[in-house]
Amino acid sequence: MDRTFHIENRRSLYARLPKGSLAVLFSGRPPRKTADEYYPFFADRSFVYFTGIEKQELILLARIDEGGVTETLFILPPDLIAERWTGVRIKADEVLEKSGIGDCRYVADFPAELKRLAESGSYENLYLDLHKLTPDEAPSPAYALAREAARLYPFLKIGNLNHHIRVLRTIKKPCEIEAMRKAEAITAEGITAMMKASRPGMYEYQYKAVWDYTLAQHGVLSPMFPSIICAGKNNFCIHYYDYRGQAHDGDMVLNDVGAVWDNVGTDVSRGWPVNGKYSEKQRLLYQCAYNTSNYMFSIIKPGMLMGEVDATVRKYNFGQLKELGLCDRLEDVGKYIWHGGAHHVGYDTHDVVYCPADMPIAPNMVFCVDVGIYCEEWGIGFRLEDNCLVTENGCENLSVVTPRSMDDIEAVMGK
Repeated sequence: MDRTFHIENRRSLYARLPKGSLAVLFSGRPPRKTADEYYPFFADRSFVYFTGIEKQELILLARIDEGGVTETLFILPPDLIAERWTGVRIKADEVLEKSGIGDCRYVADFPAELKRLAESGSYENLYLDLHKLTPDEAPSPAYALAREAARLYPFLKIGNLNHHIRVLRTIKKPCEIEAMRKAEAITAEGITAMMKASRPGMYEYQYKAVWDYTLAQHGVLSPMFPSIICAGKNNFCIHYYDYRGQAHDGDMVLNDVGAVWDNVGTDVSRGWPVNGKYSEKQRLLYQCAYNTSNYMFSIIKPGMLMGEVDATVRKYNFGQLKELGLCDRLEDVGKYIWHGGAHHVGYDTHDVVYCPADMPIAPNMVFCVDVGIYCEEWGIGFRLEDNCLVTENGCENLSVVTPRSMDDIEAVMGK
């Protein structure tokens, strides 16, 4: 992304905050894995959204005053020994080039600067990105600072940036959509490569190796999210990451994967027969999912409630399964449909957005249409998942570049 994208994102964020506020964002740091080994660093996506920088232990401090906004990015100091081991640290000129932030200081100076500003009497609010998936989750740097600020500066009101961030990230800008199209093309190439390589006896890790190799040829060294690639009975684990199973003749391969380009990613699922030809029962179930997906792409348009997208996927898919005699009542469809039918996609796979069930969808939202069918009595489980871009009058299937129909998939595998 051009730095103007990140500058505009920050301006939009600051415009939502009252004057007399401080706002702080953290890039994060990698957790320890074992002994003296750490997990690979993955920067907080909102920090990247606002700065374009993916370096660890950085802190953005913004002061929102009557006269305007002042920004400082706190970076790690040069350290010859540390940089020999873990790589060159970002410098002030690079910060300016990537983010448009001209004032850089070292992270060791942050506590003193926050103290100076807090005790100046010029600020009433301290805004932090406060969000947890579960109450027992380990505190993030934002939560740690909130607790410390409450102790040291009780006169500062702690505000939450999370809602504001979600609102801003809900509607994708043209450069984000363009990056997603590039990611879709790479995703399609990777999935197609797996289809072409497929044969009875392959192990799941061999499919994954084909996928990872294809991404690497485009400079994508890590997928959007941990790849889900499985076969046979392993398809009945929705988030499967073991990769040790073997694909046997008559099985279906389930893949749920995504490439990323310029920090924007995809989430695409396909199910195909290991041997290249759908069996009669596989064909019946895949047609249900295919019909449901096509129906959704024919009706999604601005004004439709987000909750209706998920509910309609479920209801229409039920109608397809009912025609096969698999279930009679909508309330029983949970036997075959195990997860929701839609989630937003962008900087995160389950993107950080504000779009509750009762909110109408709007142009330039991007979310998955995810149709899953899991029929244990037939030994068949898969999902058909595509990325839906809402347009002015309808929607566009961004993932149509990846083979979707049974005829197209069999044609690819036949080659």
